[in-house]
Formats: sequence, C-alpha cells, structure tokens
Amino acid sequence: MKIYRFIVPVATVAAICISTFTPSAQVENAGGVRRRAEREKNNQSEGPTVTQRMQGFFENKETHDADLEYMRKIYRQLDLQKEKNQPLYFPEDIVDGQMNLFRIIMNGVVDGTVPAYEYLDGREVFTDKYKVNVPEMLDRFGIYFNQTGSGKNEKLVIEEADVPTAQVLNYYILEKWEFDRRSNRMKTRVEAICPVLNRTSDFGGEARYPMFWVKFDALRPFLAQQYVFLSDDNNLAQYSLDDYFNLGMYDGEIYKTTNLRNLSMNQMFPDEDDRKHAQDSIDNRLRTYGQNRWVPTREEYLAMKEKEAEAAKRLAAGDTLPDRTVVEESPVETKTVKKTTTSSTKKRTTTKKRASTRAKKSSSNNANSNATKSVRRRKK
Repeated sequence: MKIYRFIVPVATVAAICISTFTPSAQVENAGGVRRRAEREKNNQSEGPTVTQRMQGFFENKETHDADLEYMRKIYRQLDLQKEKNQPLYFPEDIVDGQMNLFRIIMNGVVDGTVPAYEYLDGREVFTDKYKVNVPEMLDRFGIYFNQTGSGKNEKLVIEEADVPTAQVLNYYILEKWEFDRRSNRMKTRVEAICPVLNRTSDFGGEARYPMFWVKFDALRPFLAQQYVFLSDDNNLAQYSLDDYFNLGMYDGEIYKTTNLRNLSMNQMFPDEDDRKHAQDSIDNRLRTYGQNRWVPTREEYLAMKEKEAEAAKRLAAGDTLPDRTVVEESPVETKTVKKTTTSSTKKRTTTKKRASTRAKKSSSNNANSNATKSVRRRKK
C-alpha cells in the first residue's frame, strides 16, 4: 500500500508540470476539449498552406508534341469593369478571410511560394533566368515594404494599406489552345496571368504597367480555396477562382497572338472594325476547329444530301431563299387550319346550294309565267 501511495502523487505532479511548461492552448469542439500546440496556432494565423502533394495535384502535364496536331497561344485582356470579370476585383479589402485575386498573387510572390517572371511582351520564358527579384520589382512600382530577419530567414512584409489593389484594373492572361489527336478534341487552358497597374502617366493620361507573369498551375492550390459568387442575384459562392478560369467564365478580348513579327492586334489592324473582325475570326476558328475535322456517319450524310436536294428543288422552282428555316406547324395549329378549311368549304357548299336553289326558283317561276300566258291566249 505504501508503494501505490508514493507512485500516484508522482504521476499527478509530472502531469501538472508537463501541462504548465508546454506552450499549448485549449480549444473547444463538438467532441470536447483538445489541446492545440503553438505551431498549429501560427499556421492558422498565416492563412491556408499548400503542401507539396497539393501542388502536384494541381500541376497540368504538358501534352507531348507527337500527340499535338494544332497549337496556338492567345493573349487576352480582362477588363475588371466588366460584369463577368468583377469577381476578380472584389472584395477590395480582406473580408472574413476572403481576398481578391491580386492579394492572392502578391501574398504568394512576396512569400516566395509562387515564382514571378519578367514581362517580356510576347517573348515570355518561364525559366529561372527570368525570375523576378521581388524587392527590386516592388521598388520599381513604388510599393512600400519592410524586411525582417536576415539570410534564409529574411521575409518581406507589406502592410494591407500599401497593397495597390484599387490600381489593378486589368489582367493579361496567356491561353494555350491545343488539338489532341488522341482524344480528338480541342483543349484550352490558362498558362499564365499578369496583373496590370493603371496609373496616371507623367503627361496626364492613363498608362498601364504590366508587373510580372505568374504561372497558373502555381496559383491553382490557392485559387481553389477562394470561393466567389458570380452575380448579385445569387449570393451563394458555388465556384472557386480555379473553376472560374478553368470553365472560361471570364470575358477577355484578344489583344495579341504569337506571331513571327511579335506584333499586337493594334499594330496589325489599326482600324477598329478590321481589328474586331480579326478577333472574331480567330475566336471562331479556335472554337470550331474540332468541328471542321468531324466526319459524319452514313445516316447523317444521307440527311445532308436530302436537304441539299430539297434546297436545289426550291431554287429551281424560283425560290430565291432556299436556305431559309421553315417553321413546322404544331399539331394544334394543324387542327385549327383543318377546322378553318372545313368551315370555308362548308361556306362554299352552302353558297353553291343557295345559288342552285335560286336558279331553280327562277327557272320554275319563268316556267309558270309562260304557262299562264299560254292558257290566257287559248281562252281568247
């Protein structure tokens, strides 16, 4: 009994000492009370983290050149004043952990988790040689920051008021359109994103300053954790920013395509109408490239031939619009038409009967009049 009395106080004292000297906090949940270490609290305050496994899940493997039949790179400009692009701009400030696209990009670039590359205006190369020196880039664009630590522990800190979110009113995105002959379909994906600052120039006009390029695959783990609602009618955030780009929910205008002379659309087509026509033709070609390679079945081919034959007959009969769409009548309309035709036929038959009866009456009256005349003549 003495041994047990001695062991129990020692165990309780050891437990009390461990609980007092270890930095931890109590957190209440549905199952009771659990202890949270100091490291877990620090991770929660820094925001969502991305592991190596998450990064590998969101990486997109490049299609082999042997499987490609067609490939084209398209540069689009996203104007955040358009309604479809406003989910990228709002909220301007951090609200309940939600932040806009530019804050997500700046947090990743400043922390070093998302590498940034130089803007080369159509000659983009995403290699280590063209990586951006973040402090020099911030100084170049006049963004205030503080440096804490030294060496490997050096960190850049930007205050929330110094982040120029209100000046980023445009984005440049690099799209890649590929026709895979194995799957026999056109694939499109966003390859890189570039934030653009809109500031007043030295001459008083508005000027645009592209900052840097970031690869979309490096941003996807962070974009997948930010949900946005797409319209004011439905305030339920059903789609993430990753879905927003992958599903093509943005409204972007083509401002450049990869070409030998490295010219923009404004340089190639100075006239606005010609430029708009060229942009529409490029969009139409990209979206219908797979349909032009479609081979119809025998039934579909015969149906097409039958339509062509009917169009040729109408054209031969003097129809100047053989390709017009003919709206077929619904069963209700055909019934009404039949009723109207039957009623018209009834009216016609009744008019014919009335005319025949009138003719008979007139003929009978004439016959009677002649008979009476002949009788009177005989009496005389």
